[in-house]
Amino acid sequence: MTNIEEKIINTIQKYKLIEERDKIVVGVSGGPDSMCLLDILYKISRKLNSQNSPSRLAQLAIIVAHVNHMIRTEAKDDEIYVKNYCEKNNIDFYTKSIDIQKFANNNKIGTEEAGRLARYNFFKEVLEKTGSNKIAIAHNKNDKAETIIMNLLRGSGISGLKGIEPKRDKYIRPLIDCERYEIEEYCNCNNLNPRIDKTNFENLYTRNKIRNIVIPYIKQEFNPNIINTLDRLSNLVYEEDRYIENQVKKLYKNILITKENNKEIILDLKLFNGQEKVIKSRLVIYTITELLGNAQGIEKIHIEDIIKLCSNNIGNKFLTPNKKIKVLVKNHKIYFINQA
Repeated sequence: MTNIEEKIINTIQKYKLIEERDKIVVGVSGGPDSMCLLDILYKISRKLNSQNSPSRLAQLAIIVAHVNHMIRTEAKDDEIYVKNYCEKNNIDFYTKSIDIQKFANNNKIGTEEAGRLARYNFFKEVLEKTGSNKIAIAHNKNDKAETIIMNLLRGSGISGLKGIEPKRDKYIRPLIDCERYEIEEYCNCNNLNPRIDKTNFENLYTRNKIRNIVIPYIKQEFNPNIINTLDRLSNLVYEEDRYIENQVKKLYKNILITKENNKEIILDLKLFNGQEKVIKSRLVIYTITELLGNAQGIEKIHIEDIIKLCSNNIGNKFLTPNKKIKVLVKNHKIYFINQA
């Protein structure tokens, strides 16, 4: 077993990414990261499924999902490459061609964001179609560092300094403790010959500029170990953020008056107003997430407006941060109403 294989298995065990009888959709582009992830998960599943192992990873099933973005002329070759690997190793393979540029234009978003949304939507489709319960993504330690820098540039809060988490909802990231050079070495040693996306070397997108310009400059001029430095920062923030979230959960239970399925949540206004502003902000996000399943589209300005609304407590006032939710203050209570 190679060092990177041991590291990935340790990551899986440390964060409990894979449990007994998991059925996992693996997002595979054909590049080094996703091919390393697929190859190692395939080896793990083959070994465990053939040994009647008592390990909690026993009977692991993997399914591959690939999206053809229809941007590069080589995209069809990428699809064929991944398909051939799956056929050779008897792995179920699902693919979908999506005109990402058209998708971006129709939704008035950037190409990079459009590609991400299209991939994740397809991964969810495959998960539901195959009765799978998790989705494995090939993010690594370098990706985490790049994300932290991107979040800093955008002026994100503390949560943004976590970068990419090992596990979130149904998504798992077994490569998150591996650096990119380790992944490339694994691909070379195992003759995977992954596909190389040449657009990764074009500095058109923010992430590419950070990867190709900012991080190399920091390594040369300031800190050659910047990837691991940011990883340590991420781990510290993760622990502190988890502690705050646990406190917020406890407070939420204390100030919760009623919750009517996914239609409405009512909180005690006085108890809410008695909290520190940072906790109020977290409570707003937590409550909206409890109601809608996520807090997408809720920005800092919306949170501040909701806090201000609650502190004024004048008559029957309300806000609609977006078309999905209404926040109403009435009779010393805060009503979070699902309008979706």
